[in-house]
Amino acid sequence: MRHSIFSTLVLGAALLTTGVAAGQQAATGPAYDARTLFSPMFIEQLATPTRTAGGQPGAAYWQNGADYKINARLDDKTARVTASVDITYTNNSPDRLAFVWLQLDQNLYRADSRGAAATPVAGGRFGNSARDFRGGDSLQTVTIDFHGKKRKANYRVQDTRMQIILPEEMKSKGDKLGIHIDYGFNVPEYGSDRLGRLKTKNGEIFEVAQWYPRMAVYDDVEGWNTLPYMSAEFYLEYGNFDYTINVPANFLVGGSGELVNPGEVLTGAQQKRLAQAAGSDKTVIVRSADEVTQASSRPAGKNGRLTWHFRCQRARDVAWAASAAFVWDAAKMNLPSGRKSLAMSLYPTESAQDTAWNRSTEYVKKSIEYNSKQWYEFSYPVATNVAGVVGGMEYPGIVFCGAKARKGSLWGVTDHEFGHNWFPMIVGSNERKYPWMDEGFNTFINILSTQNFNNGEYKSLNDTTRLVAGLVRGISLATTDAPLTVPDVTQAYNLGFAAYSKMGYGLFLLREEVLGPERFDYAFRSYIKRWAFKHPQPKDFFRTMNETSGEDLTWFWREWVYNNWQLDQAVTTVTYVNQDPAQGALITIENKGQAAMPVTAEVTETNGKKSRVHLPVEIWQRGGTWTFRYNSTTPLTLVRLNATKLLPDANPYNNVWRPMELK
Repeated sequence: MRHSIFSTLVLGAALLTTGVAAGQQAATGPAYDARTLFSPMFIEQLATPTRTAGGQPGAAYWQNGADYKINARLDDKTARVTASVDITYTNNSPDRLAFVWLQLDQNLYRADSRGAAATPVAGGRFGNSARDFRGGDSLQTVTIDFHGKKRKANYRVQDTRMQIILPEEMKSKGDKLGIHIDYGFNVPEYGSDRLGRLKTKNGEIFEVAQWYPRMAVYDDVEGWNTLPYMSAEFYLEYGNFDYTINVPANFLVGGSGELVNPGEVLTGAQQKRLAQAAGSDKTVIVRSADEVTQASSRPAGKNGRLTWHFRCQRARDVAWAASAAFVWDAAKMNLPSGRKSLAMSLYPTESAQDTAWNRSTEYVKKSIEYNSKQWYEFSYPVATNVAGVVGGMEYPGIVFCGAKARKGSLWGVTDHEFGHNWFPMIVGSNERKYPWMDEGFNTFINILSTQNFNNGEYKSLNDTTRLVAGLVRGISLATTDAPLTVPDVTQAYNLGFAAYSKMGYGLFLLREEVLGPERFDYAFRSYIKRWAFKHPQPKDFFRTMNETSGEDLTWFWREWVYNNWQLDQAVTTVTYVNQDPAQGALITIENKGQAAMPVTAEVTETNGKKSRVHLPVEIWQRGGTWTFRYNSTTPLTLVRLNATKLLPDANPYNNVWRPMELK
């Protein structure tokens, strides 16, 4: 999901600029303690049969699976979806299960939901419509097919969760349970920026997600994960999806996965154009803005309706969008293995501008091609960007972005939402508890993909000066939540910092200032490869990065993820060996904050020579003061720390030393 992190960072920069007097003071907070920061006992990972001490899935790693067959019908007049779902749940665990849990996310929109109760009176971006909208799942039939017998399910619903109590235990290591549910729900106009409806001049756009009962995760760490859905994102099992969407015949539908019946729902011209797009690096128009209002651009259908059939394999979720108002274009994506995949965009004629959604498919294509080459290959046959009421939300193979987005904002939200196809669609972390493992990681890869796009066309989106200023401000406030805070506990105004920007920029720092790109990229790719389509925990990430990079980065995880500790590097004195600059200079620096980082010092001599000295973080292991020798030949005129300007140093004024006569 796209959070308004840039406004947060700009605010931080503005406050820093106006607070010069405060900035000139030393960093506040406890003094630096090397024994605390570098404690070897801080992050322990004892090997288990399912997870190794080095952060890999263990020899006995398991996870359960859920396959779905769904048939849904959209009533566009009443904005209601009615559907049936058949779930095949497989218990691969070594445990016997007396019951199973499912998630009913639409119940967030019931007036008596916990999410409604916890929404501020003034509302908010994640506030739901429960006060003026009748929502929630209406369950007609719930049956199970278990050990050869079909029967009514013994179930109970509590808020956004359903528990089915089984007539006998599921056996371990491969037992299967069939669940059939008939249900329906009303689509909210604005569903917490995850689904909703947008009226346009040519019809309403429906973006539909969290639209079927979904199995909760049973894992080797917590057993059943049953946190209620209050607005934080998701933790889902992987499986295969086969689903149909019945809509008015004049609608176009975009969905997760591959459309398997194009001959039934597309005109001959549209099929030919799609085939052309599959071989084209340039965007091909499948249905133009002029054709949106032409009846000939859609098949007549049976009784004025058509059924679209999609399949999505090895996915943790599916979503879809439908409207009569869609312009449609597409282009091929070039994946490293040579496998075919298609970038597509669906948007209303109001958004069909060269400065806006006419470039959407270009953005989708370039974002996914870069990340596929850089990290891990995109795993779906189609990537669809949909313009609608949702500002930014991700699902496997399909994302929802704001219809009014344009230029850099459209690139930024498109790149971000499709970045989620790596975190958490491929690497299936628990967003409900650890949003920094998807939002933060994704924010990091967005920095690199934006630098790469079109020779840096939108590189100003990730201006490091602005990012650093926002981080300094966020870290300095006692009320700011650290990344390792459950999102339902994180203050709403801190979510952009805690889940997105701090971890995103932190990984960038780890790459640029600590490990270097080559070692970092190998380690990060190793993490993705190890945990692709699996469920990593935070320590699995920490240990994988430590093991594959060859560095004990425990100090970094402690200061950056678990805490908001200030960094304040200072130059304190410069003397000369035997009082002779020609014999070398002794430069003393100090670590005044609780956090530590490597040091990059830029030294300038009177003869004009300028050099950079790089010191590892180990200089701070025995204390907060360090003296190093610089091989000078003439007196020094300047020593500047944080020469790259990438570190979020709380007090930049003590980073600089000049001789008294030059002050």
